Amino acid sequence: MLNVVIFGPPGSGKGTQSENIIEKFNLAHISTGDLLRAEISGHTQLGTIAKSFIDKGELVPDETIIGMIDNKIESLVGAKGVIFDGFPRTVAQAEALEELLAEHNSKVSVMVNLEVPKEELVERLLKRGETSGRSDDNLETIEKRISVYESQTSPVIDFYKAKKVYKAIQGVGSVDGIFESISVAIEGAK
Repeated sequence: MLNVVIFGPPGSGKGTQSENIIEKFNLAHISTGDLLRAEISGHTQLGTIAKSFIDKGELVPDETIIGMIDNKIESLVGAKGVIFDGFPRTVAQAEALEELLAEHNSKVSVMVNLEVPKEELVERLLKRGETSGRSDDNLETIEKRISVYESQTSPVIDFYKAKKVYKAIQGVGSVDGIFESISVAIEGAK
């Protein structure tokens, strides 16, 4: 299986590029953001708990996310591979993903990291907030989300560098240009 982790700070373009990767490489999509938003909009108990963390710009607890990912992987019978969008966000989650994939005789093929300067991230997220209605796209929460990313999430980069599956991609420029760089990285991992 071709398993891709797409990585980067909030606003780096993971969602947009995930759609391109799914279409070109015919991968199943696991987006913790989409899973969480579905739980929140469904007003489930998990969604209510998750929303309380998200609204404060904090990460949802690992055990909640890992359980959702495991259920999703179980449901993907016959998939050519998976793109993980928004997961893992911590080293503990990366280790848990390794264990989950090993149980399915698979592993992460490549981790694509979209690198975008902080000023650009803030500008993109504020623009998105104007049109999306997302409660977490306001300046105070954006600053906190980026800070949480930098302190808690960026160590995941070193985890994948050690596994020799890390690829840095400049996440500024045209969507097509960025996607071309991502495609080269994924092709090299096949």
